[in-house]
Amino acid sequence: MATATLPRPAARKRFWTFDEMLAELGESNLPVELWDGKIIMSPTPRPNQQRIVSRFYKLMDAFVEERELGEVFLSPLDVILSQHRVVQPDVFFIAKARLNLVTDRVRCAPDLAMEVISEGSWRRDRGDKKDLYEQFAVREYWIIDPEAQTIEVFALEKGAFKLASRAEPSDPAASKLLAGFTVAWSQLVL
Repeated sequence: MATATLPRPAARKRFWTFDEMLAELGESNLPVELWDGKIIMSPTPRPNQQRIVSRFYKLMDAFVEERELGEVFLSPLDVILSQHRVVQPDVFFIAKARLNLVTDRVRCAPDLAMEVISEGSWRRDRGDKKDLYEQFAVREYWIIDPEAQTIEVFALEKGAFKLASRAEPSDPAASKLLAGFTVAWSQLVL
């Protein structure tokens, strides 16, 4: 009598919450996001991307601190938009009036988020994250593209992002949210 080998049932995909992810995986300094309950791990940034992130952070932090506008944060730091949506923007700003929402974790959408496009993140940063930030009412979204050498600033208007500023290598990009804050490509790639 022959025995048949039945295929194993497909493993069910797990629908994670932030609390489950934190309890089971613990804290980490790796780029890990939670996207619709699915854990997304990214490779660590390349040196050029990290230089751009660091320089942008320094410029924004100095501007915000001098004017006492709020606080600027640097990745990796979890931004908990919901139990199933957790992102780590490269740099983000939370206005002074909303800093009470930053306690043991950042449990609110930032007022401003910035992402540097890296190899393999183009669709995610320009599409998925832009849509997500719009959905959660992030007031301003900056996209820095090292390959194209552009800086784009999207401002939330009537619930939708509109291009507020686009800078080529010789022009500065300007924030609508933080009046007077500008960044030129040359400041990011010294």
